[in-house]
Amino acid sequence: MAFANRVDAGRGLAAALERFADEDVVVLGLPRGGVPVAFEVAKTLHAPLDVLVVRKLGVPFQPELAMGAVGESGVEVLNDRVLGDMQISEEEIAAVEQREREVVDRRVGRLRAGRPPVPLEGRTALVVDDGIATGSTARAACQVARAKGARRVVLAVPVGPPDLAGRLADSADEVVCLETPSVFFAIGEFYTDFAQTSDEQVTDLLARASALLDRPQTGDPHGDLDQEVRLTVRHAGVSGHLTVPDGARSLVIFAHGSGSSRHSPRNRQIARVLNTAGLGTLLFDLLTPDEERDGAHVFDVELLAQRLRDVTGWVRAQPATAALAVGYFGASTGAAAALRAAAFPGSAVNAVVSRGGRPDLAAGLDQVRAPTLLIVGEHDELVLGLNQQALGQLRCEARLTVVPGATHLFEEPGALQVVAELARDWFVTHLMASRTAV
Repeated sequence: MAFANRVDAGRGLAAALERFADEDVVVLGLPRGGVPVAFEVAKTLHAPLDVLVVRKLGVPFQPELAMGAVGESGVEVLNDRVLGDMQISEEEIAAVEQREREVVDRRVGRLRAGRPPVPLEGRTALVVDDGIATGSTARAACQVARAKGARRVVLAVPVGPPDLAGRLADSADEVVCLETPSVFFAIGEFYTDFAQTSDEQVTDLLARASALLDRPQTGDPHGDLDQEVRLTVRHAGVSGHLTVPDGARSLVIFAHGSGSSRHSPRNRQIARVLNTAGLGTLLFDLLTPDEERDGAHVFDVELLAQRLRDVTGWVRAQPATAALAVGYFGASTGAAAALRAAAFPGSAVNAVVSRGGRPDLAAGLDQVRAPTLLIVGEHDELVLGLNQQALGQLRCEARLTVVPGATHLFEEPGALQVVAELARDWFVTHLMASRTAV
């Protein structure tokens, strides 16, 4: 059996783990590839998701042989038998430990983004990866989870070798593996799409899982639609991520700026705020990777707007989203594309929000009919002037809001949250009103 991707594998694994829904469970994804799988498990079980960053401690003169492992928060697990057999000194152990602990700390800092670890004391730890080949990392992860206080440790993976359970019997209380093919060479063989997972994606999944925990359960773990999609627009294939909370009546399509993508942490943060408010979101890449390297495409607002319009047509054609009111959220050049698309005759958009946008690049501002909110940082002086000019050209309901102390990317503490809340309130007000009118 081949899995389409890690999301597909995660949903299959989640179904096999539903019996843990009534336990006090923490789902621990092994970065990076294990986290998308673990996210699906956590979503189904309505359980907290965390990463488990571990590093094997290799014997100094035989690094492939593990003499122990280290994890965050100072956790250390040593194999006394290996240490005795190899006669490794305390000084040698300390040198290896310091080196590997520095790696753990760096990775934790990147992936957690300041988020504290989820406590494991007295709980069931579900350690999840996208597959297992040798099992050395999984063994270390299980040992670290137990050292951090887990009452029970369960290792869960979509695919692994036939003798996996036997290999890990000394570290995990239980092993759950969907597929154990007799011929096993590499994990990637069992995935149609085995693209690398980025640190950015891991951070985003942790934040999305936290947001889901804050929302009440619907009784149906799959009531929310949350999936990667592939769209064909203007003869180009682009990727997107569609999230539609259960009961949503509106959908916001994001148009990111130059040099960004659907994985943008800023847009993801804003999307999570919208999702928590019951609004659907579609983040997609306006350009293919090759096109993004061509400046002529990056600033071709007419092309970007046409693609945004095509994506809107795709949304209107999907059963799950056809009846939803549509809004556009654009940043920088993406905001220009959103305004230009909203100006097209017969535009189906019901509200527009621009974050640090370049409305000067969009033709036909006086043709925009959708209520439009322009958000600019106080210290983004050039863009602020351009938005003030645009406000005078718009003939629809329009407002310019300046975020105090903020610069172009809203990187100042709390600035992006202000943007997210402004966008949420604008969309809730105008998209909900448009659905009522229908």
